[in-house]
Amino acid sequence: MCTRFRFCASLLFPQAASTCVRNNASKQQERVQGTNDSSVVSKVSAAAQGYFHDDFLKHFVCKVSRRAPLINRGYYVRWKAVDHCLKQFFHATQSCSRRQILSLGAGFDSLYFRLHAEGALGGVTVFEVDFPEVARLILSNPAFYAVFIRSGHYNLIGVDVRKEQEVEVTLSGAGLQWDAPTLVLSEVVLTYMETQWSDAVIGWAAKLLPQSVFVMYEQIHPDDPFGRVMQNHFLKLNSTIHALKQYPDTVTQTQRFIQKGWEKCVCLDMNQFYFDLLLEDERQRVEGLEPFDEFEEWNQKCSHYFILTASKDSVVEVHVLFSLLVSSIPHMTPQWAERPTLVIQPMCGSPSIEAVGMASAVLAPGIILLTGGCGRSGRDTTARVLIKEKDGWKCACVEAHGDKGDLISGAVLFGGRTSPLNPTDSVGCVTFDPGNEQSQSAVKLSFRNMVCTGTGPKPRWRHTSTLICYKDKTFLFVFGGRTEKDPVLADAHFLCLEDKHWTEMTVVGAVPEARHSHSACPYGGGLVIFGGLGKGSRPLCDAFYLRPTSSGFCWETKNLHPPPVPRYSHSAHVINEKLVVVGGVWLQADGVPGVAVINLSTGSCVEIQLDTSSVPWPLMLHSFCCELLDSEGSEMVLIGGGGNCFSFGTHLNLHPITVDLRPVLCNSY
Repeated sequence: MCTRFRFCASLLFPQAASTCVRNNASKQQERVQGTNDSSVVSKVSAAAQGYFHDDFLKHFVCKVSRRAPLINRGYYVRWKAVDHCLKQFFHATQSCSRRQILSLGAGFDSLYFRLHAEGALGGVTVFEVDFPEVARLILSNPAFYAVFIRSGHYNLIGVDVRKEQEVEVTLSGAGLQWDAPTLVLSEVVLTYMETQWSDAVIGWAAKLLPQSVFVMYEQIHPDDPFGRVMQNHFLKLNSTIHALKQYPDTVTQTQRFIQKGWEKCVCLDMNQFYFDLLLEDERQRVEGLEPFDEFEEWNQKCSHYFILTASKDSVVEVHVLFSLLVSSIPHMTPQWAERPTLVIQPMCGSPSIEAVGMASAVLAPGIILLTGGCGRSGRDTTARVLIKEKDGWKCACVEAHGDKGDLISGAVLFGGRTSPLNPTDSVGCVTFDPGNEQSQSAVKLSFRNMVCTGTGPKPRWRHTSTLICYKDKTFLFVFGGRTEKDPVLADAHFLCLEDKHWTEMTVVGAVPEARHSHSACPYGGGLVIFGGLGKGSRPLCDAFYLRPTSSGFCWETKNLHPPPVPRYSHSAHVINEKLVVVGGVWLQADGVPGVAVINLSTGSCVEIQLDTSSVPWPLMLHSFCCELLDSEGSEMVLIGGGGNCFSFGTHLNLHPITVDLRPVLCNSY
């Protein structure tokens, strides 16, 4: 067996490798080391796709495996954040004669080799510390052994970082100078230790290294739905992430370092780092590398990881990394209503419907049409109907016909995609037979493509299409969305359903900013648009009323106070002059969105929390569809939702849920 293959065996078969290579490590250490094996495969994938340049990572794997774009982006932003801190440290200490990097739990890290090849070290000495078993594995690979032999500035040390005295003796013997400017690096390492041990490491680093900066990348926010999925993933791997319980957010992590002896500390989640410390040109480069349509999961992943710098001594005050930063996504505190909390319940007698990205429409009271979406088996091209019966809700089969009659009762479908490279501009008509008995658990539907004249919208997805009536005619109004080439769109189109013609309409006023993943609801003879993801992938919190006039329509901006937290991928309905916005994804507040109630007459806005305690699974309210169950709008059903939670697995909501809106409607918001 060749040396390189023997080296890679630990990546492909970590449990088997632990028998022969890691036989002195505890089972817990083996599990933690296994997370390193998975991580390096993802780093290699991101480098291979051009997210960053690293010629050495490939030597840690037997072959390059391509990961999903979401995972590539996730490892890119981690790599970029650490690299950013390193380069700033080099700049801040460039006049010092001796500088050091102490990498804790380095694992299969190419840091030294990459920096050496770039000529970026400039006399910096690197000390990498990991379990002895991992160190022996790395030294067995000739691609790195040669560099190790030639360089007097690289030290790979096998020692348990929890053992302070042993670490101090070993590092001193390896030549580490405790009074020299030192960057201590910890990438998702300390959190695998019990908190008392990770606190101790942070403490001894502050005590022993008087001219130092600590850079840490770890997880936060364990208790929201994404955080619960994240925790469950590591529990299944028997690698508990401990520090989350005591230090669940950036504030407590900052306080932690100050309490353990560090003088200054700044902590940013990865959304803040990505938007505020990366140049727009770099973001555009990264966002153009691969087709991408996992915005919700990307932003949630970034909100659950942070980059932290803590410093001692003015020589290496790397807090200057962020001292001039005025965040473009400042933290906002939602204007939570004291009462009421809206209670969510699993839909009585409902079937399992696990999918994201579906479209829905109420065909008749107690009959809801569901089309499209993507579930565990892939994209769904069939239609389903939820029917309310005496003993609960049932998922009915659909009898599809090719009738070409006029639309009497049904729905109109426009756009969508089969992949980010294949959007559609087709218009589909679904005709419903209202004479059918609901109790038969079967509904007759007719599907047909509508052949339209005129100049229609370009193919797109993540847009809105809304039915509005104007001068005794019914129009499908299409706004926004995105294409394979256009990140966001701001064009508006009117399809007259009676004439089957894309019609030019007079629309005056300031057009809303380009966006996708927003909401649009019929209101006052026109419609109201709220939120979405705008230019540069930044969430919006604005509202616009498309008001009908004698000659067409007019855009009017709604002044909202206090401004709601920006969000996208939500659902919304207008009920009694109130825009009720449910769920979505936001970046600027802790937790997850509940229900925002916006009074369209006064502009007042209030956020209401959702009580999800009766739902036995993590409830993710994005990429879902939402319908009202009665004419008064007192009850709402939420169907589907969820997504691919970074590398932690796919999470889809198991069943439809209902929300009782009567407390909202009765309150004078």
